[in-house]
Amino acid sequence: MTDAERRDVKRQVEDTSGDDAFLVVEDLTVRFPTEDGLLTAVSELSYQVRMGETLGIVGESGSGKSVSSLAVLGLHDPKSSRISGSIRVGGTEVIGLSESRMRKLRGNAVSMIFQDALAALHPFYKIGGQLAEAYLVHHPDATKRDARRKAVELLDRVGIPQPDRRVDDFPHQFSGGMRQRAMIAMGLINDPSLLIADEPTTALDVTVQAQILDLLQDLQREFNSAVIIITHDLGVIAEMADEVVVMYLGRVVEKGPVDDIFHNPKHPYTRALLESIPSVNATPRMKLPTISGSIPHPYARPAGCPFYPRCPSFMPGTCDKFEPELIHVGDRQDAACFLYGGVPAGAGR
Repeated sequence: MTDAERRDVKRQVEDTSGDDAFLVVEDLTVRFPTEDGLLTAVSELSYQVRMGETLGIVGESGSGKSVSSLAVLGLHDPKSSRISGSIRVGGTEVIGLSESRMRKLRGNAVSMIFQDALAALHPFYKIGGQLAEAYLVHHPDATKRDARRKAVELLDRVGIPQPDRRVDDFPHQFSGGMRQRAMIAMGLINDPSLLIADEPTTALDVTVQAQILDLLQDLQREFNSAVIIITHDLGVIAEMADEVVVMYLGRVVEKGPVDDIFHNPKHPYTRALLESIPSVNATPRMKLPTISGSIPHPYARPAGCPFYPRCPSFMPGTCDKFEPELIHVGDRQDAACFLYGGVPAGAGR
């Protein structure tokens, strides 16, 4: 793909979005065939992200956060997955798109920062070589010298000291924070319109975490890109997100603006997550509230509401028999809980 064709692809997906959301996910369901049948990892997920906005997707491990984002990039093998619903990137439907057309979008209009930088970076290739390769894929008319110059520029932009020298280092020669910065540089090297950051601060100390989050915010303001932050850390969500989607066992249990979610959470799971956050105003040696039990395995999905075995507001005869719909529970919030209505006729209380 020539530079002109690459610009046309980006212009097409950006122009077709207009004032509407750049990314629209509707009723996304992801299943994986197994010996015991289809395993549902994500069920009827819907959300939107506009240019210049940040969406936070939060939930415990096993909630389906990363699986849903890999579907946005078309990274699930069609032979070993069953994907239904709709994913539109700038008006272009991703589900069913050919691999050749998907490659034109992936890394160009849409890019991803993976959570484990050491695993995502190839150990046998220099950092600069990997950045240059990502650039040359979408700029075949560029020379290797152009690609190296772009790699040095991006490393400098993300705060790598002496980028003209460190560009020739291998991943193991970078610290954890520097590897994460290199991953951000790789995600941004083609100026994507949508950047997905999957646990961008995992395994980093709090000082480096703050630097990475500040860097992402600065780069978003510079590029006016749409950003999705995937994390289990509600502190990151509070710092970065405009809108929040709370997931549990592959389903959305609550979504809304970040201020509403934090100051007036509706779903018992959201409240439990917020209550488990340590506070500087807490009494010394006070035991933190915890969520009893653990998230069920998708093979052992409970009947009814998936959260009812751990829910303090559990209503026998209702929550364990019927699955709640995602309904409006305020001006801007949605929640999937029978506490706010929608109880089927004949259900127990």
